[in-house]
Amino acid sequence: MRMTRLLARTLRETPKEAEVVSHQLLVRGGYIRQVASGIYNLLPLMWRVVQKINTIVRDELDTAGCQELLMPILQPADLWKESGRWDVYGKELVRLKDRHDRECVLAPTHEEVITDIARKELTSYRLLPQNLYQIQLKYRDEQRPRFGLLRGREFMMKDAYSFHASNACLDDEYERMATAYTNIFNRCGLETVMVRSDSGAIGGSESHEFMVLTHIAEGEQESGENVVFYCDSCDYAANAERAESQAKPATLNGPEGTSELIATPNATSIEALHKDFGFEPSLILKSLVYVVDEEKPVLALICGHMDVEETKLKNALAANTIRMATADEITAWTGSSKGFIGPINLPANITVVADANTEALTNFYVAENEPGLHRIKANWGTDVPKPSTFLDIRLVQVGDGCPSCESGALKETRGIEVGNIFKLGTKYSESLSATYTAEDGTEQPFIMGCYGIGITRTAAAAIECFHDKDGMLWPMAIAPYHAMIIPVNPSDEAQMALATQVYERLKPLNIEAVLDDRDERAGVKFKDADLMGFPIRITAGKKAAEGLLECKMRGDTTAQDLTLEQALAWAQEQFKTWTPRVTPTPELVAAK
Repeated sequence: MRMTRLLARTLRETPKEAEVVSHQLLVRGGYIRQVASGIYNLLPLMWRVVQKINTIVRDELDTAGCQELLMPILQPADLWKESGRWDVYGKELVRLKDRHDRECVLAPTHEEVITDIARKELTSYRLLPQNLYQIQLKYRDEQRPRFGLLRGREFMMKDAYSFHASNACLDDEYERMATAYTNIFNRCGLETVMVRSDSGAIGGSESHEFMVLTHIAEGEQESGENVVFYCDSCDYAANAERAESQAKPATLNGPEGTSELIATPNATSIEALHKDFGFEPSLILKSLVYVVDEEKPVLALICGHMDVEETKLKNALAANTIRMATADEITAWTGSSKGFIGPINLPANITVVADANTEALTNFYVAENEPGLHRIKANWGTDVPKPSTFLDIRLVQVGDGCPSCESGALKETRGIEVGNIFKLGTKYSESLSATYTAEDGTEQPFIMGCYGIGITRTAAAAIECFHDKDGMLWPMAIAPYHAMIIPVNPSDEAQMALATQVYERLKPLNIEAVLDDRDERAGVKFKDADLMGFPIRITAGKKAAEGLLECKMRGDTTAQDLTLEQALAWAQEQFKTWTPRVTPTPELVAAK
């Protein structure tokens, strides 16, 4: 491709709305342009990146025995109502009516449609197992689209679904897909970590996410939207919504004695109780009021030095939505005020959920559920009604003990989710009455798995990992073009002739190149080359008359002068072996 023909207008200024590096550079480099909030045109350079990722995905999945199909984006609401997700998915589901007044959705995911295919086509156990995948656009009406391609309303995704007659068969497929995912991301040049995760709106008994870690080195940008906790001694890793741990040692037994009420005016926070009255935070039974499914009040109890992990709480309550109650709601439900809510004398309609770590508390501090009053030396059963169950609803903390090896400590980093795998079980096959005839002649629901990869997210994640102050550094496998050929002065016959020779000779080597034949200043060309981030740069400059080319890799500070034949051999070698330089989080790499 010649630069004079390439649709890739670069920008010198960073767009105001671009918060993260990938968004900034993809806009500045002429890769994407916004159409509306969270919706983007993928211009030719970006589309080439996407197609290369798609090719890698198809190659690995086909090798793993999967079959590609294509399902519609527009889906009838009847399927979603049949599965039960029409009422619970939330406002992210784009709902509309067609000209016949029939309700439809723009698909954020395809579990309903693929299950409908299975119940019609996979009638016998003899047809199992099956793993079917597609690469398709998805729509989610995000409340606040941000981060460019990392969190948009329209995005490209690979989703695969498997159907089985036994859990053992699903387990085998789950491992096979985990291996395929590792191969895919490795081929894309991305180091990923497989972490335990929450199944969310998809559902299922077990799930893992593949995270690209964006903590590169001390002082560098951390742009991942997910918090990941990992062990410094073993391979345990989980996102914050799923992470478990052994809590750090804390004071859980207060001074003995008869409980009593004391006045604590204006002490509406853990910090104030500690500062003004000397309450040890770990001995304070903290109470938080939540609203479940916009109608039910819930009181969450947790030790004062800990925080509630709201996804864990939502799962414990089997809730669709959850949020903190407002001050007015707290007063209306409890008769008390924010900061003085407690599990004492609560109305019967308020559900109480206690974190597992609170069960060990004795002689603790707790709000009396009356403004300005706290009870000290309180105990379960005598002073405070003891909940029937204690559950893990806390957010783990850095330094907590590892739940897996029990000798390591948890550390924290940030990551970008690029893929996920789920064991769905019979969640969708049962709700949609999708069955097959088993070997014994009975009708059985399919046991299902689900496997997703964010195609456009993977591209953006690569930029979050591989960039410098000048622009992008694409991994060779997914770079839109492998090389930029720059004649410094196109009107110089020797420079243009040598540059053109390189350009033409690279084609049969399968090295895709752009020839910058623009009548522009050399500085503009070099800046654009760095910004666009193609791995190889070959320049025909002042030494072109001597038959020499300046050759360097993107990100290198030094170049070398080579003859045409030497440059071609050098480019071939770089094409086979080059990857951008990064310094991943060392403990995770060692654990892996």
